[in-house]
Amino acid sequence: MSDHANQRRIIKASPQSCFDMVSDVEKLSEWTNDIKEVQVLVRDEDGRPGDVSFRAAAMGRSTNYILRYSYGSNPLRISWRLVESDLIQRMNGDYEFHPVGPNGEETEVVYDLDVDLLVRLPGFVKRRAESKIVHAAVDDLKERLEAGNLTR
Repeated sequence: MSDHANQRRIIKASPQSCFDMVSDVEKLSEWTNDIKEVQVLVRDEDGRPGDVSFRAAAMGRSTNYILRYSYGSNPLRISWRLVESDLIQRMNGDYEFHPVGPNGEETEVVYDLDVDLLVRLPGFVKRRAESKIVHAAVDDLKERLEAGNLTR
């Protein structure tokens, strides 16, 4: 997959609840089926995940990779970039959470992802993989937050 994926969704949960769920990387496997194992290797000075090791299902096999998370001046944005991997050449992404609704009780989630694999894949396989990744990143997040009514 050598593509860019972008998705926007409105979630019936506060921006802080969305950010908290995404940044709790050790629990990603609870709502993202393809993530099999997560280990925080380094935390930043605020205790947030920095370098994180993942084992995930990918195209009928298992892949291992390490992402470096960063948090900028926007308190409701989290981004990551690939540090190392056995299958992925490049992976950069981010989530941003914007309050919407009259009282900001809902959130517009903006998800961006750029990925290059080390192996070449047919277009239809790349599109299927991209769809699955975006579904997990946005739709599964929405489902998990709205089912749990985790608004703040």
